[in-house]
Amino acid sequence: MNQFDPMTGRQKLELALFAAAVLLLPALSRSSYVLHILILAMLFTVFALSVNLVIGFTGLKSFGHQAFFGIGAYGTALLSMKLGLSPWLTIWLAALVAAAVGLLVAIPVLRIKSLAHVSIVTLTFAEIVRIVCANLKGITRGEMGLWGIPPFSPIPLGGGAAIDFGPADKVSFYYLAAALMLAVVCLLQWLTRSRTGVALATIRDAEGAAESLGIGIARHKMLAFFVSAFLVGLAGAFYAHYILLLTPNAALGPDLMIQVLAAVLVGGLGTRWGPVIGTYLLTVGIESMRFLGDYRLLIYGLLIIAVMRFFPRGLAALPLRPLRRAPPASAAGAVLSPPALQERQP
Repeated sequence: MNQFDPMTGRQKLELALFAAAVLLLPALSRSSYVLHILILAMLFTVFALSVNLVIGFTGLKSFGHQAFFGIGAYGTALLSMKLGLSPWLTIWLAALVAAAVGLLVAIPVLRIKSLAHVSIVTLTFAEIVRIVCANLKGITRGEMGLWGIPPFSPIPLGGGAAIDFGPADKVSFYYLAAALMLAVVCLLQWLTRSRTGVALATIRDAEGAAESLGIGIARHKMLAFFVSAFLVGLAGAFYAHYILLLTPNAALGPDLMIQVLAAVLVGGLGTRWGPVIGTYLLTVGIESMRFLGDYRLLIYGLLIIAVMRFFPRGLAALPLRPLRRAPPASAAGAVLSPPALQERQP
């Protein structure tokens, strides 16, 4: 498949430097608390990148992707607990279940032309999944929490040595989460630069023109939904075997989607690096202000408002555009009207 926007040498260097920085971070701090925050940041980065694929690159206004995160988390937990399967297998099975559910959700969504109604349908679907999990107390234990989730089994290295993934082994899980995040970053960098990527962008910006060019609208939208749901489900599955405790509100609550959308908007909707920048900034930033108590949430909100006011395309576009006042538009309007496919750097 020919790429319509191949990576330049500079962009490849940026990707390599980012990967090196991620892999070297544990050498700077072995604090369990710091590594825990960074692990969560990487898992939510996968979540944000996947949401950006659907909303930013395809133009589908899904506000219910937390359902796939929860399906992946509960799916792998129940498969490993009830059937005794290895978590190394169940994470992929749960991600496939989430992707299959994503296809089922995409079918009615494709028939809806109103963006507002698409948002309502996806959000309602996510709430139905959360309520079902909360009421299936005999299976999920409801709001009491599903505990006893097995961690990832050790990876033997020979000679009696092994890589453990217990609650105290933050470094091992850090590199596992880093491998997942870097793989997803590379996958989506390739996908959005391929023919499929330009087709998705054309559908987002001019669906009528895309149809006249012979682009399969339904096929490409379903592909985007499938890939996005699979990756979000995979992130949820990793989350379950890391946290080892699931509640409906933590794994399926609307707050989760709000946090991810905020990260995507702050970083840059429809950009390749925006979700990474936004997720790290908000996840690490909010934790660094914990000493401020509830005031940190006020600063969190003011930061989002300031970015949407002065940098409507997000922080990822800062090197390309000078500071300027944004046209009068709300954050919700930015979600419903994503910018054109991100910049092409020299």
